[in-house]
Amino acid sequence: MTPTTLPQIDLLRFSTAGSVDDGKSTLIGRLLYDSKAIFADQLEAVERASASRGDEEIDLALLTDGLRAEREQKITIDVAYRYFATPKRKFIIADTPGHIQYTRNMVTGASTAELAIILIDARKGVLTQSRRHGFLATLLRIPHLVVAVNKMDLVDYAQNVYTEIVRDYTAFTQKLNAQDVTFIPISALRGDNIVEKSGHMPWYDGPTLLHHLENVNVGASLNNIDFRYPVQYVLRPNQQFRGYAGQVASGRIAVGEAVVALPSGLQSRVKAIVTADGERDWANVGDSVVLTLTDEIDISRGDMLVRVNNLPEKSNRLDATLCWMSEEPLKRRGQYWVQHTTRLVSGFVAELNYRIDVDTMHREATDTLRLNEIGRVQLVTTQPLYYDRYALNRATGSFILIDPATNNTVAAGMIRGESQDVGRLLEGEVEATPVRPKSSNVIWEQHGITLAQREEKNGHKAAVLWFTGLSGSGKSTIARKLEQHLFAAGIHTMYLDGDNLRHGLNGDLGFSSADRQENIRRAAELAKLSFAHGNVTLACFISPFTADRRFARQLIPDGRFLEIYVKCDLEVVKRRDPKGLYAKALAGKIPDFTGISSPYEEPVNAELVVETDIYSVDDIIAQIMALLRQRGIVP
Repeated sequence: MTPTTLPQIDLLRFSTAGSVDDGKSTLIGRLLYDSKAIFADQLEAVERASASRGDEEIDLALLTDGLRAEREQKITIDVAYRYFATPKRKFIIADTPGHIQYTRNMVTGASTAELAIILIDARKGVLTQSRRHGFLATLLRIPHLVVAVNKMDLVDYAQNVYTEIVRDYTAFTQKLNAQDVTFIPISALRGDNIVEKSGHMPWYDGPTLLHHLENVNVGASLNNIDFRYPVQYVLRPNQQFRGYAGQVASGRIAVGEAVVALPSGLQSRVKAIVTADGERDWANVGDSVVLTLTDEIDISRGDMLVRVNNLPEKSNRLDATLCWMSEEPLKRRGQYWVQHTTRLVSGFVAELNYRIDVDTMHREATDTLRLNEIGRVQLVTTQPLYYDRYALNRATGSFILIDPATNNTVAAGMIRGESQDVGRLLEGEVEATPVRPKSSNVIWEQHGITLAQREEKNGHKAAVLWFTGLSGSGKSTIARKLEQHLFAAGIHTMYLDGDNLRHGLNGDLGFSSADRQENIRRAAELAKLSFAHGNVTLACFISPFTADRRFARQLIPDGRFLEIYVKCDLEVVKRRDPKGLYAKALAGKIPDFTGISSPYEEPVNAELVVETDIYSVDDIIAQIMALLRQRGIVP
């Protein structure tokens, strides 16, 4: 088999959904029974249970209702997974409850499904819950829907009843983004059109349910284009082997292909693909393998390997659909862990756009989401995520929210894309770009000595070098060493440090988004004054928000503001933690700490990116000096 050949699809995951008493458990029991996928002792136990309840016939629903209390109440309240196989295909069934209060269960059960069976009672027709289940199935991008019109035996197998249901539900699905909808009239209790064709409905010329399940094309829904490999674990059994274990979330990869590790951006090639059965030349979507690379790269759990010329999207501000799964309502701007593939970062819901009424599909204004409610939100994470839109890649387009206090999963999310209205996400009262306030009755005084005169006397040009990066990334270390180098060369400098300014000029500010913005506004104004006096100004500030750095840039003439992104992996700065701040932040003692409970927006157009976890301080100083000479700042 060549790397471009798709593997044979021999497993179908499907879910069932329907209103109360529509016959989901009976249908699954019938599938298991008629396909001979149950053992004799299981059948005997069900027969005894049916007899003890006074049932005239064997109740096949008991094959799937697992808990005794559930059987006694004749309801199913959890997601039950069942497995069976035929000569053509293996199956995994997620049996989800149909009650309105168990929307979260259906989302959980259907999240990995390739097909959804929606049951409709022929006597009742299309109900509100039938529409809800169809909406949820299409929301989750399940590519194939089967509408099983059940209990046809109770309506005398009437064709007109079936036809009316098909017409009503077809009209509804046309409003949805449903890709493939198949209607099948059945009787789960009697076995009509489940495994064998029914003689009671000669007017139906379509497939039986099992025939459809065995032959539906599920491979077409897989993303076989975009190679995404979230690293789960780093294997180091000895000094000669370093492998990265994980599952190919999408796409395919072959030995020798070029890959890039995210977030570091370092490139290498696949040296070997190792499995439990030995090495092979390729790996496809769904394969659990170990990759080794030709180069020694610092990669850890949560990183992602992708092709060099096929990168995912990257952002820490996401537009997403959220299904709330907790009895505790959503806390706006409350901190949550965001689990995306194998990457775990901190984040919060910055904006709740609306709640979706899953019965009517109308959008409703709301200030929170409660158990089983679905809404559209704008999510902000402290570190950027590497993702694909859920519509293109379910594996990298989904995430869950975890309550850090209880470690409970509180929500499941589907990424629609990057937030477009990013200016209002952090604080409603904070401007997207800081404004320059001016006191009344004052006039700007021009300098008696012009900037050109100062630069001519100094023998170099003025500039602002704006060092940005996480706390502990090495901004101050680099800037101090650079200033010593410049001072020795006779360059006029001024050094501005965020911590130092907070001891005086900015001592009245805290660390909320509004105070952070004001901190950078004052620092930028000070840098502007220093620039006007002909200095090479070295400004060291975390300055996590793009809008604030943009404000600082606009105060300085073009070509004289050099943004230097001091890049360092978060795990590295956590280990460094020179001031013990990360330890305090992780313990919850410092709120709104960048990288932990507050986001850092990486620069996208910095004049220079220096990586302190890869290069030495001297090497970085040499890079900066080369840039200053190239720009004509220093001789």
